[in-house]
Amino acid sequence: MSTEKSFVKGSAAPGPVPDGKIRLYSMRFCPFAQRTRLVLAAKGIEHETMNINLKDKPEWFLKKNPLGLVPTLENPSGEVVYDSPITCEYLEEVYPEKKLLPPSPFGKAQQKMMLEHFSKVVPYFYKIPMGRKNGEDVSALEGELKEKFAKLNEDLVNKKTGFFGGDSITLIDYMMWPWFERLELMELKHCLGGTPELKKWTERMSEDTAVKACMHSAETYKAFYKSYQEGKPDYDYGL
Repeated sequence: MSTEKSFVKGSAAPGPVPDGKIRLYSMRFCPFAQRTRLVLAAKGIEHETMNINLKDKPEWFLKKNPLGLVPTLENPSGEVVYDSPITCEYLEEVYPEKKLLPPSPFGKAQQKMMLEHFSKVVPYFYKIPMGRKNGEDVSALEGELKEKFAKLNEDLVNKKTGFFGGDSITLIDYMMWPWFERLELMELKHCLGGTPELKKWTERMSEDTAVKACMHSAETYKAFYKSYQEGKPDYDYGL
């Protein structure tokens, strides 16, 4: 059982997770949940997805995850795991067939350090569009984001690899991608100016099978974010 339409307060609770599957509680437009969706798709994991209305959460969902956040995973034993890096690492351990993390402890630590650096970049994707909407001068913030992008570009130049973890996609690429997918939507694409390797990385990523499977059209994103900015997010837009 997978649902596209989101569960709201008062919705009947779903039954147990079927054997041989894992369940993802998600929201179709959430970049953090998209990280987990990308890993599920990349590893070819049998799963079901249940979307949650984050403005009007079902009571049963809050019992599973008192923070009420997505992504949240549940297995057939009723064990619940949440938070995007934790869910992705959990999937990597439970489904080891297709590895997304390097085998060495240092390689794994490097990816965690890269993710920590990237966590300082994420706020700009919200601050700049919000500042713009409020009529503020965001040129200084855009300058800071360009500096962050320049460092990511330098990282790729120094590594001489097509992706952040080597010559093929690894977990760190999927952890960063959802925000780059939204660059156009957030009118931040010009911030990639002067970062040719980072730009090439975005082009390579957009060709990946898992990325394509988890992607929405620019029109769909725009319609959802318009409703979100108006304070009435349409979680079921287009369904």
